[in-house]
Amino acid sequence: MQEKSLNARSGMPVLFITLAAYLAAIGLIVLGGIRLDGGLPGGGLLLAVGMVWVMIGWVPLPGLKIIKPQESLVLTLFGKYSGTLRTEGFFFVHPFSVAVNPAAKTRLGQSHDVDDSKGRKLTISSENTNAQMEMSSKKISLKIMTLNNSKQKVNDVLGNPIEIGVAVMWRVVDTAKAVFTVDNFKEYLSLQCDSAVRNIVRSYPYDVAPNVDTTGDGQPDEGSLRGSSEIVAERIRHEIQSRVDAAGLAIIDARITFLAYAPEIAQAMLQRQQASAVVDARKMIVDGAVGMVEMALEKLSANNIVQLDDERKAAMVSNLLVVLCGSKDVQPVVNSGSLY
Repeated sequence: MQEKSLNARSGMPVLFITLAAYLAAIGLIVLGGIRLDGGLPGGGLLLAVGMVWVMIGWVPLPGLKIIKPQESLVLTLFGKYSGTLRTEGFFFVHPFSVAVNPAAKTRLGQSHDVDDSKGRKLTISSENTNAQMEMSSKKISLKIMTLNNSKQKVNDVLGNPIEIGVAVMWRVVDTAKAVFTVDNFKEYLSLQCDSAVRNIVRSYPYDVAPNVDTTGDGQPDEGSLRGSSEIVAERIRHEIQSRVDAAGLAIIDARITFLAYAPEIAQAMLQRQQASAVVDARKMIVDGAVGMVEMALEKLSANNIVQLDDERKAAMVSNLLVVLCGSKDVQPVVNSGSLY
């Protein structure tokens, strides 16, 4: 079902006519009572007309609708979709039209409309009680909203459990699809976000790992959740968009807001990263030390400072490597005798 605009009339003339008719009805009631007291003819008729209008004159009032900027109202008439009010202003529609918004009372982890991690309802601050009334109304917001689903535990491509949280910026672009295609478009979006995150995260390792294909082209690459967060977020956005097109929603952006190893393996992974950093640092130190020893031997030989046999060269190399590669300061021993 496609959205269609509802051609509604301005509500001001209807409001003024209704109020004027009420004033006229009150005048008829007063005039009819006066004529009845005075025994004049027509008093009963005037009183009856005034009373009937007082009882039924309110019927046009439910047809008066106020639409604020970036709001919409989906209306049905006797079960049939009659159209959507999207333009801000004061309008009059059929008084028996019914506004439809199945997600009006749904509270998700999103801006101005949230649940906490334990699923309890969070209330809006008491400084603005109108906000609570507005949230439970049947109007559908067309603003860009942010959905912050709770952190979820997912296994990466290597089977390591990780925790990840995603923030999704979204908006309603087709109110008819959002209302009539799915049962509750907010819950539908939340579930599709969870599913898309799990589907994409399972294709990546947390850190760069060898022989892992994250793009699906059959070739190993260096993609990872930590190092390719922008690419992962864009893939999540496309995945969610493909799932919510039928609900008339547009995904503006998606961002990873939390990423960490699960608590049960976090300590072990931290030790692994520390060990890898130590190995890399030691490798750099050894490479530099070997180069310095090689340079020292070449300088000594080129300048004929001292002639060393293989045994003495080996001892010198050993001593220099101990000095250069040691993690603590060495205590030199001075030989005051001959070299040999």
